[in-house]
Amino acid sequence: MEQTTNQILLRGTLAGLPELSHENHGKRFFRFLLEVPRLSGTVDTLPVITTEEVLQTLDLSAGERITVSGQVRSHNIHTQQRRHLLIFVYAAQLTVEDGEPVNEVIVEGPLCREPTYRKTPLGREICDVMLAVPRAFHRADYLPCILWGRTALEASQCHTRDVLRIYGRLQSRLYTKVTETGTEERTAYEISALSAEIPDDVF
Repeated sequence: MEQTTNQILLRGTLAGLPELSHENHGKRFFRFLLEVPRLSGTVDTLPVITTEEVLQTLDLSAGERITVSGQVRSHNIHTQQRRHLLIFVYAAQLTVEDGEPVNEVIVEGPLCREPTYRKTPLGREICDVMLAVPRAFHRADYLPCILWGRTALEASQCHTRDVLRIYGRLQSRLYTKVTETGTEERTAYEISALSAEIPDDVF
């Protein structure tokens, strides 16, 4: 059995009712958006997918917030015009309860490309990495992560196939994409690291 470090815990409010996402091997999967406010007041709107069985355990009268426990997943979508990496939360468990917002992620995996290090005009250090986080059955989730400050500088010294363990949160970010037909507003999802380390047990 492969050891996998991929955990996310969210607590937020529904942005809309769950809708049918897809069916696979006779199972129905539903998708909804969860709004999770940050301390700054900015709200991350995060896509969650779960099975019909898990969704049926929800009792919406039990509180105002939904707690999601599961993993961060990725899925490659190929269209005629472009290839898109879909990032979402796969919910293994859902409960309804009151409490403060929560957005906690732990992921571990090798870098699948070289880090991208840069500085903002104000001198803040940023490093973008893409982790290939192992999943069961020899699959992997490709998860974009962004690191800041000293953590960014340390991550920039890593190379492809080096393993990182990242602690942080899953965030949403709006950006403008220039296309052949004009500009489009899109949403990117990435893990914003609070800390990162090279696990001792990978050697």
